[in-house]
Amino acid sequence: MVVLVSGKGTTLQALIDAERQGRLGGGRIAAVLTDRPGVYALERARVAGIPVYTAQNLQGKSGQALSDWILHSARTIEADLIILAGFLSILAGDLLRVYKGRMINLHPSLLPAFGGPGMYGERVHRAVLAAGAGESGCTVHIVDAGTDTGPILLQRRVPVLPGDGPGDLAERVHRAEWGAIVEATEILVSRIREEKDNPLTCTL
Repeated sequence: MVVLVSGKGTTLQALIDAERQGRLGGGRIAAVLTDRPGVYALERARVAGIPVYTAQNLQGKSGQALSDWILHSARTIEADLIILAGFLSILAGDLLRVYKGRMINLHPSLLPAFGGPGMYGERVHRAVLAAGAGESGCTVHIVDAGTDTGPILLQRRVPVLPGDGPGDLAERVHRAEWGAIVEATEILVSRIREEKDNPLTCTL
C-alpha cells in the first residue's frame, strides 16, 4: 500500500506502528507520497525505513496533474491500496478509475455531516462546536469523484464535552482516528486478498 500525506503524519505513525504489530492484515506500507515538501510525515517515514516520494513542480497545479503523478507512482510501486492520511489535495482523473474501491480517506467528522469542499482540520471542529452538536468523531470512506462523498467503511464516535474548544475536540477525534484508520485498512486488505485468491471469471 502507499500512504498519501500532507502534514505532521500522526495518522501515518499509527499505520506504521500497526504494521510493526501485525495489525494491518499482512498489509505493508511500500511508500509514502506527499504533495508538500518538508512536512514532518516524511521524517516519520524515513525513520521507519519507508521510501518517500515528493511531487515535484506541482505546487498550484491542477488535481489532474497531481493525480496522474500519484497514479504513475502507485503503478510503479505495484500498490494494491492507497490510503489518504491527512492528505488535503483533491484527486481526479484516471487515478479514481484505476483504484476504484481501493482508495480510502480519513475525515474528522461523522459524515455526511461537516464534510465537503473546504471542510478539513480545525475548520471541521469549529463547525461542529458552532452547530452545538453533542457528538463528533471520524469517518473512513472509499474515495470517489466527490469530496467526502464515497461509501462509508466505518465510523467512530466521540462526545463533545462542555467547555470544549476546537483543540480539545480535535485531540479527542485524533485518538479515534488512529484506531479507525488501522481497522479500516485491515478490512480493505482482507477484501483485496480475497479478490486475489478468488478472481471472478466471466464466460461470454
